Amino acid sequence: MASLRVAIVGYGLSGRCFHAPLIATIDGLEVAIVVTSNAERRGEAEREHPGVRVVDGYKEALAGRPDLVVVAVPNAGHVEIANATIDAGVPLVVDKPLASSVGEAEGIVAHARAAGVPLTVFQNRRWDSDQLTLRRLLDEGALGEVTRFESRFERWRPAPKVGAWREELGSEEGGGVLLDLGSHLIDQAIDLFGPPTRVYAEVAARRGGPADDDAFVALTHPGGTISHLWCSAVAAVPAARLRVQGTAAGFVVADLDPQEAKLRAGERPTDADWGMPAEPEYPRLVRGEESEPVTPEPGDWRRFYELLRDALTTGSPLPVDPEEAVATLRVLDAARRSARERIVVPLDP
Repeated sequence: MASLRVAIVGYGLSGRCFHAPLIATIDGLEVAIVVTSNAERRGEAEREHPGVRVVDGYKEALAGRPDLVVVAVPNAGHVEIANATIDAGVPLVVDKPLASSVGEAEGIVAHARAAGVPLTVFQNRRWDSDQLTLRRLLDEGALGEVTRFESRFERWRPAPKVGAWREELGSEEGGGVLLDLGSHLIDQAIDLFGPPTRVYAEVAARRGGPADDDAFVALTHPGGTISHLWCSAVAAVPAARLRVQGTAAGFVVADLDPQEAKLRAGERPTDADWGMPAEPEYPRLVRGEESEPVTPEPGDWRRFYELLRDALTTGSPLPVDPEEAVATLRVLDAARRSARERIVVPLDP
């Protein structure tokens, strides 16, 4: 069976370091077309993926009749390219967030549904080592009932990175840490504990620019679990990546899943230990003064594209339902309103 020909629209950090390397290692998928007008990135694409066709615009990519399109451009361009891809009848992946607002996201999902075009969203961090390990512990009942879920993506970047659109644009233009990292945190919380009924948030631009760079979001889930989520570019003292309180035990993970750092460094997900934290950094199961290491599940972002390949070839479920991406944006919109009006925002789950 011939491989599905994939067109990657956008070859910046996301397209070059995350999507392309993952796709290139999946049997049945081929990086066939890359869209970039940057001469340096054009050369990188041709070196990394021999035989790839590099074009300047997404319309040229669609004219090449790919089997799948990956939209990996800055957030402000998602709506236009996604709708054009749907009009062309081509299945697509949109990098998270699906859009900059819930209304735009709902429009894309409705368009894809009406056209009968498969649409999914790259929520790759569902396949982080910490999330897979936590889900295993929940399935085993090792924690009892989860009362509090604390999750963080914190960095120390006291000055905005020059030329980084996420740090130079306001949320209405697709920038800011809440839309960038908050999309992951909220998606993980919803995936584990369901859509929230109440949202409270604090959002700030500590560095003085248009982009928010420090945010806290609290979610109340229907089962009673409370999620406390932090994302920040100005955290001089980062806390534990994950801390989960249960009625039978707690679970703590100190550091980030290693896959992003490895991909940024040019490594490829082909080694047997891919996605495994170093042994001294193993997560721990804690009961008061008692603490024991937990053998982690290996992180596996490749799984997203394996599931997508199967969905397109066999009709199995998509890796991420686009309605779940809309639910995440609904929470993000509520978080902005909460921070702006200093209120707790109720949501219908």
